[in-house]
Formats: sequence, C-alpha cells, structure tokens
Amino acid sequence: MPAYLIVEIEWNDSVKQKEYREALGPILAKHKARTLYAGEAEVLEGSWKPSRVVLLEFPSKAALHGWNNSDEYAPLIRLRKSGARTNIVAVESPAQ
Repeated sequence: MPAYLIVEIEWNDSVKQKEYREALGPILAKHKARTLYAGEAEVLEGSWKPSRVVLLEFPSKAALHGWNNSDEYAPLIRLRKSGARTNIVAVESPAQ
C-alpha cells in the first residue's frame, strides 16, 4: 500500500535549497517515489501556517524508510537540516 511523506519546509539558504532540489530527484526516482505536490498551502482552519508543503508518494512504507535511511540520502538530510526548518510526517494509505 502506498505511503506518503508530508513535509513542511522553510528554506533560509537559497544555495543549499538549489543543491538539495537538484540532488533529490534522482534519489527519489531510484526509490520509486514521486512528488505529488510542492508549493504553497492554503490554510482552511487552525493555526498551522506552513510556508511550503511537499507531498511525496512511495510504493510502501518500507520503500519510504529505505529512502530515508539510505546512504545516498544521508548527505542531503544534513544539507537540508543546515539550510531549512522542517516538519515531516509519514502516513500510509488506508486499506480500500
């Protein structure tokens, strides 16, 4: 069953943002993930005010964790953490 990564990200370093985005695509493809959305969010209710939201889809939660714990993604985690503030959650698609 598909799994999704929901990311709230606020970059404070545009050079690191560019480097991260350019390197991320091939790693996501290797793990059979795809970006469903990346952009601004419209707040309909509540106090959460994310500046940018990214929604990634993975074939499974195991694939999501495989990507997140992979050797090739590790340097990008450090890059992201040094140039952005993030909140990240993972969810699985409910059974149909």
